[in-house]
Amino acid sequence: MASQQAEAAAPRDEPDPGPDGVPDGVAVRTMPRIVVVMLGVVGFIVLVAGLKGAAGIVAPSLLALVLTIAVLPVEAWARRHHWPQWLATLFALVMAYLILVVLLVGTIVCLIKLVDLLPQYTKDAQNLTDDVQGWLSKLGLDTSKTSDLLSKVDPGKVADFLGGLLSAVLGTVGGLFLLVTLIFFFVAAVPGFRPRIAWLERSKPQLAWSLTKFIDGTQRYLVMTALFGAIVGILDSGALWLIGVPLPLVWGFFSFLTNFIPNIGFVIGIIPPALLALLDSGWEGMVLVIVAYSVLNVTIQTFIQPRFVGNSVGLSAELTYLSLVVWAFVLGPLGALLAVPMTLLLRAFFVDADPRAAWTKPLLDAQVDGPEPEPEPEPNDGDVDATAVADPQSPRP
Repeated sequence: MASQQAEAAAPRDEPDPGPDGVPDGVAVRTMPRIVVVMLGVVGFIVLVAGLKGAAGIVAPSLLALVLTIAVLPVEAWARRHHWPQWLATLFALVMAYLILVVLLVGTIVCLIKLVDLLPQYTKDAQNLTDDVQGWLSKLGLDTSKTSDLLSKVDPGKVADFLGGLLSAVLGTVGGLFLLVTLIFFFVAAVPGFRPRIAWLERSKPQLAWSLTKFIDGTQRYLVMTALFGAIVGILDSGALWLIGVPLPLVWGFFSFLTNFIPNIGFVIGIIPPALLALLDSGWEGMVLVIVAYSVLNVTIQTFIQPRFVGNSVGLSAELTYLSLVVWAFVLGPLGALLAVPMTLLLRAFFVDADPRAAWTKPLLDAQVDGPEPEPEPEPNDGDVDATAVADPQSPRP
């Protein structure tokens, strides 16, 4: 009796899937394709609406998950060097909080520096506005509406707007309690996660493999993005120093931060230095900043980085950009930051874990090789050769 109970409690291996991805011996009832498509569309809309409504909880939870995945190699390194488990977990927790502090404090410092600098250029902005208005008058485009619009251009007002934005950011610090708490529990749960994966590998090996692939892909994405961000930040700081833009190191670090936003990060990163170059050196300085960023950032972030990141995580460049648009709409600013990890997570659950969805992988992968040509069938002894029929004297194969 005890042996029978032990056999019943032991996990069973997943049935081997057949050629169509369905386990042998399992009857499958198919529905019309139009019904399947409509149900899929309705389910997707409900999922997006639910995520958008719960973005205040989902986005911090996913950020905590990504930060936990980022420090997993740190915890593994500590265990390989025979650190106690509690000390390895504490070390990983400190590193996760350090990454969060760098991201948050770096963003706040960049905004504070810009708010402090803009009021100093009020007179320069007025002279620039007068020049633009005079140029429009020469072209015959000066109207009362354009004059009113140009009269509203004031660095002080921009600084007030950024100050309000900074106050809003600082006001959300109280909401960081959820994020800090989630990071603590996620990192603390890492040691107990390994036996769960071991049991999952016995009961659902495909799902366990897909989750492992998601973790590895997310870690590679973070490493590659940080590497390219550091390269871009150093090059941007040097270019801004040569042009003479104030605080080049600050805007280089800002470029590093915005590099974690796929494809369009350079557009956000170029706004502060271009604005300061316009106010400090005129149109020539702004054009030089735009040209420098276009050569450096666009080349690296738009053409080179997506290829390396896509190849490392298995996502095409166009899918990476589409994920940015979708997740920014669903989860807001944090969605843009988490676009690639979120897409990898969905792929792990709905594509990699389901053999029946294998047909979608060529549509998602960064590189797809063409199918191998099918071998020609060898003639059988019972087949009649056409040449032998036409000429009975010809030798048979």
